[in-house]
Amino acid sequence: MSSTVYALLAIALWATLASLGTALSHLPPFLLTGLALIIGSVPSWPLVLRDRSAWRVPPRTLALGIYGLFGFHFLLFIALRHAPPVEANLVNYLWPLLMVVLAPVLLPGMSLRPLHVVAALLGFAGAAIAILGARGGGAAATGAQEYWGFVPALGSAFVWASYSLWTKRVAAFPTSAIGLFGLVSGVLSLACHVVLEPSVALSGRDWLLLVLCGLGPLGAAFFVWDIALKRGDARQIGILSYLTPLGSTALLLLVTGRPLTWTIAVAAWLIVSAAVMGTRAR
Repeated sequence: MSSTVYALLAIALWATLASLGTALSHLPPFLLTGLALIIGSVPSWPLVLRDRSAWRVPPRTLALGIYGLFGFHFLLFIALRHAPPVEANLVNYLWPLLMVVLAPVLLPGMSLRPLHVVAALLGFAGAAIAILGARGGGAAATGAQEYWGFVPALGSAFVWASYSLWTKRVAAFPTSAIGLFGLVSGVLSLACHVVLEPSVALSGRDWLLLVLCGLGPLGAAFFVWDIALKRGDARQIGILSYLTPLGSTALLLLVTGRPLTWTIAVAAWLIVSAAVMGTRAR
C-alpha cells in the first residue's frame, strides 16, 4: 500500500477518538491515556517474544518516541484543563500546518513551495470551521486568566509535528518499536494519574471502550502513521491530516445525534481542496 493509504488509515482511526473519548469522559484523562497506550502496545508484544530486536532502539530514538507520545498527550491535557476545550483543541490542530512549514527546517534537502503554504492554511481554515461550527456558537469569551492555557496547546502541536518529522532523522528503527514508545508513555501517563488525578473504579463497559480506544486511535493509528511517514512526503501527509478534525467532528455529531450542518460541508470542501493542492505541489 502507498504512504497515502497508510496516512488515511491513521486519520480514520484518529477520527474515532473524540467519540470514544466522549463515551469515556467520566474517566480521568491521564488514566484513560495511560491504559489505552499500554493496550495499544500489546499487539507488538509477540514480536518481542519472537525477536528481541523488535524493540531494540538507541536511547535517542526511545527518547524521541516518549517525547512524541507522552509529551503530546501531557501538554494537550494540561491545555484542556486551563483553556476552553474547543479553542484549545483548535490550537492543537495547528500540528498539520506546523508539519508542512517545519519540514524544510527539520528535514535537510526538503523545500517548501508557496502552494504547500496555501494548502496548509486552507486546511487549517477548514479545521477551524469544522470545530468551531460544531459547537453551535463560535468561540466563547475567554478570560485573561485562561489565555496561558493555549501555550501548552501550542506546545502539544509543536511536539507532534516535530516528532513526526524527526522520526525521519533518527537511525532507522522497526515500526514494531512504536509498541515500546506506547508502553513507556502509557506507564508515564499512569504515573501522572497517580500524582494528579483521583482514583476511580472501571466498569466492564469502560474496559471494552478502553480496548477499542487502545487498539484503534491510541494503538494501531501510531503504527500505520509511522509507516506513512517512512514511505511518504511529510508535507503532503501533513496537509492530508486536516481530514482528522473534519472526520472527528462529523462522526461525533452523528454519534451524539446532532445534525450535520453547512459548516461541515464548507470544511470538507476546504480540506479536500487543500489535499488536492498538496498533491499537485509535489
